[in-house]
Amino acid sequence: MILAGAGPGDPDLITIRAAQWLQKADVVITDRLVSNELLVRYVKAGAQIIYAGKQSKHAGSTPQSSINQMLVLHALQGKLVVRLKGGDVTIFSNILDELRTLTENNIPYEIVPGITAASGAAAYTGIPLTARGHSTAVRFLTYYKADVITQEYWKELSQTTDTLVFYMSSETLDAVVGELKKNNIGADKWLAVIEQATTPQQQVHCCSIRDYAVRLAGRQYSSPSLVIIGKVAALYEQFKWVSPSASLRRLKQKEGFYVAAK
Repeated sequence: MILAGAGPGDPDLITIRAAQWLQKADVVITDRLVSNELLVRYVKAGAQIIYAGKQSKHAGSTPQSSINQMLVLHALQGKLVVRLKGGDVTIFSNILDELRTLTENNIPYEIVPGITAASGAAAYTGIPLTARGHSTAVRFLTYYKADVITQEYWKELSQTTDTLVFYMSSETLDAVVGELKKNNIGADKWLAVIEQATTPQQQVHCCSIRDYAVRLAGRQYSSPSLVIIGKVAALYEQFKWVSPSASLRRLKQKEGFYVAAK
């Protein structure tokens, strides 16, 4: 059993090791965030591809229990199974449930890391998450319901100099900003929302926390979206290298470079 990260969206960002396993797999059980282009490019002909999407609070999600059963069913048949997850397998994924299932059934496994969404979004927006003089640490967080973060922790998050990266929180972003402002977050903090990072559909929305109510409050974002909050987010306007109008279109040249934002 192979538990592998597919990267943040761009098929070129999958690791060599994950691609090699996909080329050998008999069965690929994949998340909804993995691009079809990646599957077509790397999964061998004749392999079975099973789509096991997880969408919190949305119809069409595959229960984790069903995914666990599929892993066991195919692995015990002697098939090489690749469980493919968007981003990295150990950051905001249900890998713990799957590891428990595999160990309980004595199924050997390998974990193949992938580029997580935070790294992909930071790179494709030119926002260094721990830029010298701006931040010395980064925190990966999520906020999908009110009791995920305590009021005491909101106070700490509002005052820290760490960069905050919120996964799966675009639908609750108004509440996130509201809690940070209520706890007196610094006026020098900015916010960047990156929709569908590293894909041709990437869009970036950036403003200061102070201007959020006028610029971005109430906006709906495409999934997946990632939020970067901190002094580093203000660096986007200076160092963005992907033209928003080009939306990451590849130039039809053999070099395959992206259109630079100049």
